Amino acid sequence: MAPKPILSVVSPVYRAESIVSELLNRVRQALTSLNISYEIILVDDGSPGQDWVVIQQHAANDPRIRGIRLSRNFGQHHAITAGLEACSGEWIVVMDCDLQDQPEEIGRLYAKAQEGFQAVLARRGQRTDHPFTVWRAKMFYSLLSYLTGQSQDPEVGNFGIYHRQLIDTVLQLRESTRYFPTMVRWAGFKQASLPVAHGHSGRPTSYTLARRLQLGLDILLSYSDKPLRLTVYFGLLLASGAFLLGLIMLTRALLGKIDVLGYASLIVSISFFSGILITVLGVVGLYVGKTFEGVRARPLFVVAETTTPV
Repeated sequence: MAPKPILSVVSPVYRAESIVSELLNRVRQALTSLNISYEIILVDDGSPGQDWVVIQQHAANDPRIRGIRLSRNFGQHHAITAGLEACSGEWIVVMDCDLQDQPEEIGRLYAKAQEGFQAVLARRGQRTDHPFTVWRAKMFYSLLSYLTGQSQDPEVGNFGIYHRQLIDTVLQLRESTRYFPTMVRWAGFKQASLPVAHGHSGRPTSYTLARRLQLGLDILLSYSDKPLRLTVYFGLLLASGAFLLGLIMLTRALLGKIDVLGYASLIVSISFFSGILITVLGVVGLYVGKTFEGVRARPLFVVAETTTPV
């Protein structure tokens, strides 16, 4: 049995057939300079292109490269989980495949980790994204930080190096909603961040505004009960307002200042409070739906094939 590598690189792949070869060449060059044993695991997340064919070709020529093809598109963070379960290194680097996470930074991350950290998170400096994309990400993570009560740094993504102990802890989390950076923060241990260069993307982003909003909602429902508490506070505020309004109306009636009893205010009030009730039920329903999704205990992903026997 071959000895376990010191370092594993895990990268989910989707619509990246044109850049997989460059990714692998740059990763191998970066790891060779470290003079340590390594493996590279690429997870094809149900990509509709020729990604798997390219991965197979490279794996056939280099035993240090392993490929995993999922049966369909499960999502980036589920694909990361598949790679983490398959890797065996003492240290694990997680990075996106679009080359914005630059392989040349792996050496600096590894050196920082040797200072006694279980995780070193790559913090992007001067981002190369469109200014609107950067602004949208900051707004998204600011709102998410407030609603979840957890600090969400828009400059920190999946890219980083993680010790096996931390990764094993992350893999014990089996909730269906996966968001790797949040799980890493939850795991704890001694963590640090390191400023890194941010490269230009080799492909268009698959994270549209709609997908970001859906991801944010999933994270919110899975990691925070704040919407429920805000709903309770809002309900108490409305009840207090209605009580005060009732006292005012009662006083006016006793003083004979209400001459004509109209129905407009009654209809508006009923419509308003009906909308509030439906909203509250909707929030509760979302949490119930997430709970139902969790208790079904479906597998987080399905592996269709690998380049080597598992």
